[in-house]
Amino acid sequence: MIEFENYNFVYGGVCAAKGFVAGGAAAGIKPGSKKNDLAVIYSLKPCAAAAVYTANKVKGAPITVTKKNLKNGMAQAVVVNSGNANTCNHDGLEIAEKICELTANELHVAKDDIILASTGVIGQKLSIIPFETHLPALCASLTEFGSEAAALSIMTTDTTKKEVAVKFEISGKTCHIGGIAKGSGMICPNMATLLCFITTDVLIDKKMLQIALNEAARVTFNRVSVDGDTSTNDMVSIMASGAAGNPEIITDDESYEIFFSGLYAVMVNLAREIARDGEGATKLIECLAVNAPDEQVAETIAKAVIRSNLFKAALFAADANWGRILCAIGYADANFDISRVSVDLISRAGMIRVCENGSGVEFSEEYAHTILLEDEITVYINLNSGGDGEAVTWGCDLTYDYVKINAEYRS
Repeated sequence: MIEFENYNFVYGGVCAAKGFVAGGAAAGIKPGSKKNDLAVIYSLKPCAAAAVYTANKVKGAPITVTKKNLKNGMAQAVVVNSGNANTCNHDGLEIAEKICELTANELHVAKDDIILASTGVIGQKLSIIPFETHLPALCASLTEFGSEAAALSIMTTDTTKKEVAVKFEISGKTCHIGGIAKGSGMICPNMATLLCFITTDVLIDKKMLQIALNEAARVTFNRVSVDGDTSTNDMVSIMASGAAGNPEIITDDESYEIFFSGLYAVMVNLAREIARDGEGATKLIECLAVNAPDEQVAETIAKAVIRSNLFKAALFAADANWGRILCAIGYADANFDISRVSVDLISRAGMIRVCENGSGVEFSEEYAHTILLEDEITVYINLNSGGDGEAVTWGCDLTYDYVKINAEYRS
């Protein structure tokens, strides 16, 4: 967990913020599965809302419906299923609209105030029956302690639930931001097979909320890669109830900066957990590029490194094959002087320099191996360009289990 000054991590996930309840249930959406696969998050009052979506040209029906529903920047509930992505189905939009209608009837809200999401297998026909059967009881059982059940319900190949919440103050009012997420495979920068649902009790104008979410996503989820595949259903959404009672945030002022930092704290920790839980992964990789001509150059280089399958495979073996890092830096689509670049490998076990001025240096392979045996590795790239651009990205190693998991995904 990355700590932030003046922000306390608290229990509760999406229910940490005042006025939110949630829950999850096993609806049998994927035939034969007994896991929780249906979740609902509900606000007791209408919320300002915002979302960002997958960059994939193929988009699941829930994305289309949610975009339509959020045109007015308002929402009151989220309904999400795992086990079936509701993508590339001839009746996908019809099913998506029906799910919104069912949820709205149970919660007594407008059907256009529903954020809808799905994750799972693409191209499999989705039946409305599990939703008709299980939504009534689920909506009736929502509780302020239901965030964990919701987080478990959105998992597919995830091995751990992903849930974070923070508490902080704005103008003397106690505020909260909480989120749950899922993501393990089909994870690539510019959104991935990830779903993230965030709630807050901060009072903030809906336009400022969208601005904050766009920027926070850019420097968190858009900098995560597990395997280079961008999914069809990726979504990050946020609902802001205003129940904290702070003066409304309507401009980029000090209160906005406090809110944004809290949002970043939640999203960066969820993003790191998605990278850490990459399918079959044994190591979290953090790549930090500094002293670049500008931020874009730093981001491009850091993304190239975490997406290199050769480097990811070397890390699985704890092999300090730094040439693969230089190779990835070299094919990054950015302008910089490779002859100035240095690279350090860092973990809890220590730090070692493997490259300086674009060339290898003498180092202990044994010590480097010890450093890379840890489960969290930082690749520190200094471009020494004289600029102040920097960026951090997150990924994971590439293991035998990644192939096994994806070979057997539909079964």
